[in-house]
Amino acid sequence: MALTGLKIQKYLPKTNCKECGSKTCLAFAMKLAAKKADLSECPYASDEAIQLLGAASEPPVKEIELGNEGTLKLGAETVFYRHEKTFVNQTAFAINIDDTRSAAEVQQTLDQINAYVLDRVGQELRIDMVAITQKSDSVEQFSALAQKAWESTGRPLVLKSGHPESLVAAAKSVAGSQSLLVAADSGSVEILKDAAIEHGHALAVTAPDLDELVKLTAELKQAGLNNLVLQFESHSLAEQFQLNSIARKAALKNNYKPLGYPTLFFVQGGDLLESGVTAITETCKYGGICVLPEFDPAQLVTLMTLRLNLYTDPQKPIQVEPGIYPVGDPKPDSPVFVTTNFSLTFFIISGEIENSGISAWLVVPECEGMSVLTSWAAGKFSGESVAKFAKEAGLEQQVTTRDIIIPGYVSQISGDLEEALPGWNVIVGPQESADIESFISNVLRGIVQN
Repeated sequence: MALTGLKIQKYLPKTNCKECGSKTCLAFAMKLAAKKADLSECPYASDEAIQLLGAASEPPVKEIELGNEGTLKLGAETVFYRHEKTFVNQTAFAINIDDTRSAAEVQQTLDQINAYVLDRVGQELRIDMVAITQKSDSVEQFSALAQKAWESTGRPLVLKSGHPESLVAAAKSVAGSQSLLVAADSGSVEILKDAAIEHGHALAVTAPDLDELVKLTAELKQAGLNNLVLQFESHSLAEQFQLNSIARKAALKNNYKPLGYPTLFFVQGGDLLESGVTAITETCKYGGICVLPEFDPAQLVTLMTLRLNLYTDPQKPIQVEPGIYPVGDPKPDSPVFVTTNFSLTFFIISGEIENSGISAWLVVPECEGMSVLTSWAAGKFSGESVAKFAKEAGLEQQVTTRDIIIPGYVSQISGDLEEALPGWNVIVGPQESADIESFISNVLRGIVQN
């Protein structure tokens, strides 16, 4: 039976210290009851409260840690839609390698996985896992490939085989990697459970229907193994979508623990568009681990960009640190531009300046990650605030130019900025970033020449 906020409050310290981020202990208790807070956020929770409320305040979807020292986290979700709060641990992408591939093909794929880095709004996005699928009849071949993948990439593995003895051998060869064994069914659950516990791995569980799956997860939890992942036996994209949604609803709405685990899905190869649509659906609709059939950088750009957008906290924009950034190789007399510290704005502006062929300084004051118009409307991007930041950052000592270029959408701050920065000439730039290159060619160079 779920605890209400009033019942939970009885076990809290009732100091209303606000250190948990809530105004009162009752407000925090309400968040705990709604699964929108964690008991660990209360610094004064008693041992009794932790014992009594710990399980009740756990996220409805259990958090699973994979990789050396638990670097990759799955699950811990508390909402259906990101705007309700935020999604927590993003869908992990893995690249599949069959153990029947040639040594050259295997090495090439491992090298590609290691080398792949997508730089997106200041974040470096990488491939999370490597999937090793047994298609040969050799236990040694499968186990050796698993060991090679782990030693080459240092990433946790998805070890898939229909032969329990192969999974046991591979689990031993990569002990300490905190990988995932795929998959235990009613016939192999005992042997794979023991291998997972002995060698420190998580275990994927599969069954022909949800009733059987629920039975297996409950038995494994009772036996002491709760690092579980669900692999549904679906036969179409629509069925997989439906099963993911049923499991998430059961966990969130009904606090149904046997289905409160991350999921695993293998995308089938073949048509690139079809596999892309399948992976996108899995990413959007609650997928825990999505295994891609091959390394395709074009597909990865799409999926990782989508995932970044989905798993960004909508209440906390991605932002860069305030500062004075060089674009290219600027000199003291190079142009000075101003923008906000919203990451997308920053990288678009800096990219357009660089594409124009000049070097410049980019002044980025603290705007709480808001865009230009939003930060101006909120009073975070004004003539006074820009001037104050420029002085504190030492802009006047760093450059010899006294021209400063502001975004065209906030031309109204030019007077206040000139008043707050005596001796500086404020130039109103274009409203749209796409017009920066033509502005530099047609306007800025003429001003500099004069």
